[in-house]
Amino acid sequence: MHRPTGGHSEQALLKNDENGRFVRTSFGGDAEDRPMLHPRRPTIRSNNSSAQDANRATRKKYMIALVFLLLSLASFVVQTETAVYIQHELHWDKPYCMLYVTHGSWVLLWPFQLLILRIQKRKMSWAAFWRRHCSLLRTTAQMVETQEVHLTTRASHRSPIPYMIKTTAFVTSALTIAGGSWYVAVNMTTASDLTAIYNCSAFFAYAFSIPFLNEKLRFDKVFAVGVAIVGVLVVAYGDRPDKKVSKGGTATDGGDSDGDAQNRLLGNIVIGVGSVLYGLYEVLYKRFACPPEGTSPGRGTIFATTFGSLIGAFTLSVLWIPIPILHVLGWETFRFPTGEAGKMLLISICANATFSGSFLVLISLTSPVLSSVAALLTIFLVAIVDWFRTGQPLSLAAIIGGILIIVAFFLLSWSTYRELSEERRKSLENDQVESESDE
Repeated sequence: MHRPTGGHSEQALLKNDENGRFVRTSFGGDAEDRPMLHPRRPTIRSNNSSAQDANRATRKKYMIALVFLLLSLASFVVQTETAVYIQHELHWDKPYCMLYVTHGSWVLLWPFQLLILRIQKRKMSWAAFWRRHCSLLRTTAQMVETQEVHLTTRASHRSPIPYMIKTTAFVTSALTIAGGSWYVAVNMTTASDLTAIYNCSAFFAYAFSIPFLNEKLRFDKVFAVGVAIVGVLVVAYGDRPDKKVSKGGTATDGGDSDGDAQNRLLGNIVIGVGSVLYGLYEVLYKRFACPPEGTSPGRGTIFATTFGSLIGAFTLSVLWIPIPILHVLGWETFRFPTGEAGKMLLISICANATFSGSFLVLISLTSPVLSSVAALLTIFLVAIVDWFRTGQPLSLAAIIGGILIIVAFFLLSWSTYRELSEERRKSLENDQVESESDE
């Protein structure tokens, strides 16, 4: 298929094929999912060939997802350890400001991605590279809005910008409220309650996936999510006394007085709302900001990190407003981090941006449920890092809970892999039936 070079206009991207239909010839995407104004008639294939294609595509998607899973786990451990060190050891305890800065740092995802893509395509002229990249983002955003891999003539001319602005606004709002609830509840309830309740977002992600993503209620998925939540409960409550995390980072016995009991109840309600909203955020992102099933992994990865930058841009441009209000009210006095706190905050910001970008890609390529359970692996990893850092060995509850979470992740991975393979095979078979009926 012909690819336009640097000096061609956007109209040159549309070209008559041999049957007189207009097809989009180049926008920087993979050949397997290039949206066409009128899709060509698919080649007739055998059932065996369809199954092989489905398995090959699913394996490719899972291999890319595995890379981003490992990247997200490593970066989350770094981000968690530095955040705890900043707040507890260096006493820069500014929860909302830290939330604002870390989420705002996501804006760097797209420029960093653009740099990597440019290095890969360094032999191409900048004008041609930029045009192809913008065309890829535009057509992918149109696919996201219509949830169709093949674009109609009308959809290809509609600007996706208004849709993306609205989607960014409500997805970011859900994420900010969910993330902020953790910082609000951290000084009101016990560390055990905080860990257990917040990480139940995997259950809510599955619950919201049923109406929003048309997920089927499958026993193997329900069982895997249940095992993961049991693992979290074992880690949180197994052999650890209830402790309340004070603002300075020290742990004190919780629940002795009526005031403490009321605060703990209120804190649990706050973090419960945050858990629900975090599960909702993951599903909303998958439903309204991810390309449809059948899109190539490369295209999905590029668009996921770009949407992460949109979240960062919205955060920086809008969510600064509460900072002066909190300062005036005295709820969170603003001050710049200096010295070691500033250096560690920079590391934490970079780690958070890496984790968040990888997590968005993971959701885009797989599902919110699998990504949520995968995120639970960080509980065990952070415990291991704390063991090496502090010299305190893992408790029996941490080991058992960690093993349960790992088992749940592999069960859910296998279930999701089979489901994706089945969906791709059915899609290819449907294309084949339509092709035969057209003839």
